[in-house]
Amino acid sequence: MQSTNDSDIESWHDFEVASRKEIIALLRSIGEKRQLVRMVIRRGTEVCVSAILDVDPDNNTVTLDGSADPEQHRRFAHVGRIMFETSLDKIRILFSSEEVQATTFDDTPAFVMPIPESMIRLQRREFYRMVTPVSNPVSVVIRLPQDLGGGTHVFPLSDISCGGIAILDNKLVLGNTIGHSYAGCRIDLPEVGAVQTTLMIRNSVDLTLLNDKTNRRLGCAFVDISRGGLASVQKYITKLERERNARLAGLG
Repeated sequence: MQSTNDSDIESWHDFEVASRKEIIALLRSIGEKRQLVRMVIRRGTEVCVSAILDVDPDNNTVTLDGSADPEQHRRFAHVGRIMFETSLDKIRILFSSEEVQATTFDDTPAFVMPIPESMIRLQRREFYRMVTPVSNPVSVVIRLPQDLGGGTHVFPLSDISCGGIAILDNKLVLGNTIGHSYAGCRIDLPEVGAVQTTLMIRNSVDLTLLNDKTNRRLGCAFVDISRGGLASVQKYITKLERERNARLAGLG
C-alpha cells in the first residue's frame, strides 16, 4: 500500500465520502473483515499497523488496536495529526484525525478517535469491475461490419470498469474472435449520458443458462475512449458504488 499525506487527500476531493451513515458502514465493514489499518505520522517516517475494534455511533468513536510497542503507542497517542490507510474490496480507504487518544479495549492497549467527518475512497479502477444493475440496465449500441450482417445491435452490459465492459451476446451475433475491434460503439449510462468508444474483444465465455440456452459473455477493452468519456464512466461507477454503500448503510 502506498504512503499518503495531506496533499494527497486534498487532491482527491472528488472521491470524498461525507455521508455519516456511509462512513459508519465503511468503518464497520473494515473492522468486520479484519482489514489492517496503517496509522502514518510525520509524513510517512513512522507507521503503526492497527485494526478497527469497535465503531460506536452513539458516542461518535472509533476504537483501534494499540501498538505492541509501549513507546510507539505513547508517541502515536500524542503526535497530533495521524493519517490512516486501509482497503476494502480492492478499494483504498484514506482518512485522518487530530484527536487520537490512548485507551484500553478488553484490557489491552488501544486508540480511540472521533468518527471521521469524511473519508476518501480510491481504487485501481481499470481492474475493478462494477456489476450493472438489472433494475436500471445499461446497454451498448454496436455497428456490425458487413461480414456479420451490418446494421446496429443493442447489447446489455454485465459489468463495467474504467478499462472496459463485459457485454451479453445472447444471440451470438458478434462472434468471439479475440482481438477483433468494433469502432463507433455507444454506451448509454443512465443519469450520466452516452459514451463513444472503440471496443476490442479481450475474452469470450459461453454460458449455459438454467433453461439450457446459451449466452455469450464478451469482455471488451476501451481502445480510444476520450478523457471526457472516461470521466463519464468514472462518474457512473462512483454512482453505483454510492448506491451500493447506501444500501449497506440501510438507506436504499
